[in-house]
Amino acid sequence: MSQIEIASLTPFEARAEASALREKLTRWDLAYHQADAPEVDDSTYDSARRRLLAIEERFPELARNSPTAKIGAPVADGFGKVRHGVPMLSLDNAFTEDDVREFENRIRRFLALPPDQIIAFVAEPKIDGLSISLRYEHGRFVRAATRGDGAEGEDVTANVRTLIAKGKIPESFEAAPDVIEIRGEIYMTKADFLALNQAQETAGDKVFANPRNAAAGSLRQLDSAITASRPLSLFAYAMGELAGDVGASHSQFLDRLRAWGFPVNDRIRQCLGADELLEHYAAIGAGRANLDYDIDGVVYKVDRFDWQQRLGFVSRSPRWAIAHKFPAEQATTVLEKIEIQVGRTGALTPVAHLRPVNVGGVVVSRATLHNADEIERKGVRVGDTVIVQRAGDVIPQVVGVVADQPRGETDFVFPATCPVCGSHVIQAEGEVARRCSGGLSCGAQVKERLRHFVSRNAFDIEGLGDENIEFLVDGGWIKAPADIFRLEAKNSQGLQRLQNFKGWGEKKVAKLFAAIAARNTIALERFIFALGIRQVGEATAKRLARHYGTFQSWRDSMLAAVPRENDAYHDLISIEDIGPSVAGDILAFFAEDHNLKALDDLAEQITIEDAQVIEAGDSPVSGKSVVFTGELVAMTRAEAKARAESLGAKVVGSVSKKTDYVVAGPGAGSKLTQAESLGLTVLTEQQWLELIGG
Repeated sequence: MSQIEIASLTPFEARAEASALREKLTRWDLAYHQADAPEVDDSTYDSARRRLLAIEERFPELARNSPTAKIGAPVADGFGKVRHGVPMLSLDNAFTEDDVREFENRIRRFLALPPDQIIAFVAEPKIDGLSISLRYEHGRFVRAATRGDGAEGEDVTANVRTLIAKGKIPESFEAAPDVIEIRGEIYMTKADFLALNQAQETAGDKVFANPRNAAAGSLRQLDSAITASRPLSLFAYAMGELAGDVGASHSQFLDRLRAWGFPVNDRIRQCLGADELLEHYAAIGAGRANLDYDIDGVVYKVDRFDWQQRLGFVSRSPRWAIAHKFPAEQATTVLEKIEIQVGRTGALTPVAHLRPVNVGGVVVSRATLHNADEIERKGVRVGDTVIVQRAGDVIPQVVGVVADQPRGETDFVFPATCPVCGSHVIQAEGEVARRCSGGLSCGAQVKERLRHFVSRNAFDIEGLGDENIEFLVDGGWIKAPADIFRLEAKNSQGLQRLQNFKGWGEKKVAKLFAAIAARNTIALERFIFALGIRQVGEATAKRLARHYGTFQSWRDSMLAAVPRENDAYHDLISIEDIGPSVAGDILAFFAEDHNLKALDDLAEQITIEDAQVIEAGDSPVSGKSVVFTGELVAMTRAEAKARAESLGAKVVGSVSKKTDYVVAGPGAGSKLTQAESLGLTVLTEQQWLELIGG
């Protein structure tokens, strides 16, 4: 949607749409990164993410992690876990020339570079494969791990050794640093993909949708013999943890990789400024069809390592790199049906069922239509011929109606009652979403809330998939989260047992109870996220956990803040990215007696771990709350904030009694006055730099 449309959103509309987008993006991330079975194509995902980012830019209090500050997905069961020494981050995307020029301008502003300063970049084809990190110690290979959720990946060492045996990756190399993690992309060539699918079909086995899925599925095999039989390749292009020297720039590092025997893409170029980046992007795009591997864009990286270090990272991506994506592919098909699905917050989402169509080599059959306004805006009717587009995987985006084709007879009428429970459908003033008024009496909402509760990024309980949740709720076994942890006792004490039902054998039941017992202890941030509070995604849950430290402190502080306009409330909204809107939804949750009862009931069944304190060495500001106000001279505000957070400090937006330091530069106003009235420690910029060691 256009920026004019973004500008016209009311706060209510923005909050509702952002909530719906976060739910979709979280689900899509899990399907893509963990199951190697994408639910949507790149274009649909990118469009939804751009929309959410635009909303968050206009309404900063709505900014959260779903996935604008999120990477990948958690490690799947069956693999050992590897903690990355340096997080494996995702990349922000650019889609237009203006986006690329703004990327360059953001770097210039952050580093306070003069207008005539030339910025050197490295431009690399964006390989459509599976990210991998290869750890070498004293020049010898020791371990390989997938991206996972960015912090923790899957140990695929045995599988990667099959590539070493084929000579695709060096087992050792000379003149190596003491430790280096070499990162790249495991991919499958188009020719190898076609040959593999032909062999799979002949053998009566599963065929793969595209080379990316084939590569990811082949590498993530529990049996390394299967991986050894698959034709995988690697392009190396980055590094993680490093103890040693690899040069002063990314270009020099790539030269080292080539000298060490790692395959580096031959279409990588150094470019000076945005104009050269765009020229190289056009050249790669023009030759894309002739490549024997899939790419979906071009990655731009600041070349100088010292500038990369200063630029640092936001929550999910480096500031010094961006992926310039290629346009989506399109086709036309018939919209056969619109189905209404009910989410955990009661939001009714229309889903388009399409006559299957091949778009860029992939058959697609469904698309989300978001809400009633989206259907009306696009003028979509059942029976219409519609334009659909995709950029990489399975489900398309409905772009619009083909005007010169026969139209459906009638406009789609959004239901006035919930298709699941029959309750009235309501639409709050100013909100886009229409919701079922049934609340927890609506079976769909109960089930969706429980699905969220047991999902990978929440309690992550294996064996409680969609079908089993459906069965357990319909059978009256569970109604609320705490019931999950009483399920084994209920089963052993009751006359009717799970083992008596078809499909629930002794082994399945025992495995489920073991999985539930394994989640009796949970980190505070995951617990908060699992509650499904509106506007509380993973990033917000982490900030709440880190700020309050313990479950009891968080619970007590939220109850104290419910009346608003007191110290507890102001402390809550001082947390970064938690403004009045997000705080309102959190406190609305705590204001309901039934929510508080369910919360305390759940807390009695499990152990909630205290939040982990960020390790920042001997930093004197680790765990301290810091406010920056006024003009900074030695560095930009963005760089100062990033530096403070890297040292373990909590940068907050407003002054309260709990603020440890207020860093005040020239022009400091009301925040400085408030800090002085509260008797807080006020530092000049120079004093702050001396405190943190430069």
